[in-house]
Amino acid sequence: MKRRTLLRAAIAAAVLGQTSVVVAQQPPIKIGMTMAQTGGLAGGGKASLLGIEIWRDDVNARGGLLGRKVELVVYDDKSSAAETPAIYSKLLDVDKVDILFAPYATVPTAPIMPLVKQRGLLLMGNFSFQVNSKVGHDMWFNNAPWGPADSWAAAFLDLGQKAGGKTVALLTADQEFAQNLALTAREIAKKRNMSIVFDQAYPPNTVEFASIIRALKAAKPDIVYVASYPQDSAGILRAVNEIGIGDNVKILGGGMVGLQFGAVMESLGSLLNGVVNYNTWLPEPGMYYDGTKAFFETYSKRAVEAKVDPLGYYLAPFGYASGQLLEQAVKETGSLDQKAIAKYLHEHEVNTIVGPIAFSADGERKETATLMAQFRGVVDKNIEQFRKSGKQVILFPAKLKSGDIISPFEAARE
Repeated sequence: MKRRTLLRAAIAAAVLGQTSVVVAQQPPIKIGMTMAQTGGLAGGGKASLLGIEIWRDDVNARGGLLGRKVELVVYDDKSSAAETPAIYSKLLDVDKVDILFAPYATVPTAPIMPLVKQRGLLLMGNFSFQVNSKVGHDMWFNNAPWGPADSWAAAFLDLGQKAGGKTVALLTADQEFAQNLALTAREIAKKRNMSIVFDQAYPPNTVEFASIIRALKAAKPDIVYVASYPQDSAGILRAVNEIGIGDNVKILGGGMVGLQFGAVMESLGSLLNGVVNYNTWLPEPGMYYDGTKAFFETYSKRAVEAKVDPLGYYLAPFGYASGQLLEQAVKETGSLDQKAIAKYLHEHEVNTIVGPIAFSADGERKETATLMAQFRGVVDKNIEQFRKSGKQVILFPAKLKSGDIISPFEAARE
């Protein structure tokens, strides 16, 4: 009897050992992407990638997906739209990746949309704006909190109206992202019978904004809606500080990229005060979900070594959330079938470290989670101040609101 028991145990051990070898020999699940590591988008690209890498490490520590380790295949797109189509073709045809994540931002993502639609592939988006509006791909899922196309401008203009604003000035970069924001702002202003008294697009290489701000000030708008990129945003605020903007301006900001990045905020310091601008995650009450605190503890440590944005609020947790979306869909469908994954994401809300995410048919959020926040009491040369609540008071959405707007703009700067 004892001999039979030992024999059975030996056979069981052998079978288990063979199974373990099979599992160990399974190839990794390869997720392919480009991510800006050089060029104008590199600061955001590096932070976003670190967020995805932290998710990869966490999911692998949990045993991977379907019992297979996750491997990232990443190339530098140099912040260029010209680079991405060829690289994504290589990821598919040479690297044979299983799943695609999109590059960071609108401009590098737009050129690959026809490719993924033609091949019927899932694409996890990464902070682009309305790149699927014309393509209409039903397997696109944007991790950004934008929501419906008009919700971003609507939230800002609504705050301006509530502060007594009736006339609008638009100052926008002459690039796709900023022009998309300007388009929706014009449409909303028209619907609300708000007069647009200034509407100017500036070339992407503009470095001097003094003359533009003088012309804007002369138009005497109540609301100043700016859609700009990091270098432009800094130049515009420096010009506003030098020239002033007028006592009639109730609210200024809205779509200024760069004011979410640690280095830019530290550099501008008190020049940020009073600006009402979009954001995605802030250390304010109500913004913490299961795993959020643990993520930022890990991110803060690794950001130093990786030499990326020390705060990482804007992009990094959403990179992690992209992984969570994929992880949940794969787990529930039990496969890497991309149509099945897409169907699951269309039909289910998924809990992430940035809150619950549910998608509309176009792959954007069903409901906007884009924040509008006002800078308050910011001092110069102190990045640590932004780790505390109160420096960016959330005005919108109502469920996350942490304070009321201070208006007019000049009073809020004090």
